[in-house]
Amino acid sequence: MEEKILKNRKNGMMALFLILAVELICVAGIIAGGIMTDEERPGGAFLLGVSIVVLCVSWIPYCGLKVLKPQEALVLTLFGNYVGTIREPGFYFVNPFCTSINPAANTKLAQSGDIRQKRSSLEISEEGSVTISAEGSSKKISLKNMTLSNGRQKINDCLGNPVEIGIAVIWKVQDTAKAVFCVDNYKEYLSLQCDSALRNIVRLYPYDVSPNVDTTGDGMADEGSLRGSSETVATRIRDEIQSKVTDAGLEILEARITYLAYAPEIASVMLQRQQASAIVDARKMIVDGAVGMVEMALERLNEKQVVNLDEERKAAMVSNLLVVLCGNRDAQPIVNSGSLY
Repeated sequence: MEEKILKNRKNGMMALFLILAVELICVAGIIAGGIMTDEERPGGAFLLGVSIVVLCVSWIPYCGLKVLKPQEALVLTLFGNYVGTIREPGFYFVNPFCTSINPAANTKLAQSGDIRQKRSSLEISEEGSVTISAEGSSKKISLKNMTLSNGRQKINDCLGNPVEIGIAVIWKVQDTAKAVFCVDNYKEYLSLQCDSALRNIVRLYPYDVSPNVDTTGDGMADEGSLRGSSETVATRIRDEIQSKVTDAGLEILEARITYLAYAPEIASVMLQRQQASAIVDARKMIVDGAVGMVEMALERLNEKQVVNLDEERKAAMVSNLLVVLCGNRDAQPIVNSGSLY
């Protein structure tokens, strides 16, 4: 299915004036025919009948008047055959028997630009006044950049940990013929493909950096993760969605991760794990600093010969210094008022 662009039918204003002129002529013909009939002139009845018939069917050409705003399109069919697509803004006149098609006109998803289904409501106020409101749907297809934000999904990452993730996809209709005729409902089709692509990509990455994990498929372990490689993950999600919706005439402009967190059932456990990892890293830094300080202290004491310590006393001094430097609480030394030994 190839899109046919109609550009030579922007003559709606001329057609409107012509229709109005025909109606005025018909009204004049009805008046003239009535006068001629009263005077029993030949042809008066025929003129009256023709004018009435033409005036009764003069509403049909109004169905061919179409108005398009910028970034809108209209897909036209005639008795089941695809006629073409109007994409440029303007006032058009087309075959009155042409019908416009938009299978996603009444689809309501969590995305911008959706048109709600036709609804009618009857409201009666306390004063007794009655208000009737109706909301219709349009068959025009929006060519603007649209935003789709599906709900958060719970997906297992490559390590089997359940995570909740949400994405926002920026998209637009590129080929109106494919969007209308190649899929049943292009908005629902896009939504389902976004969910599928999100699952396919997320299951390749761990939530956080993990050893011996290959996220690129080259057979080499890397440091890719959902939390640290969000740009790369978003790009792969966009490419995955684009490969699925090309046949529907849609173009994916951008995909972004809007929400990322562990699932509630393991969130507390993962928080403890992160806290334990942070504590271990902090302790490792403290121990490295304490060992350096002990080495410096022993070297300074040896250089200045403040006191001569044998190996046993050095070991005791190292033990005491490490306890003081690596302890969680302030040291409480015991002062020996007697001899050194």
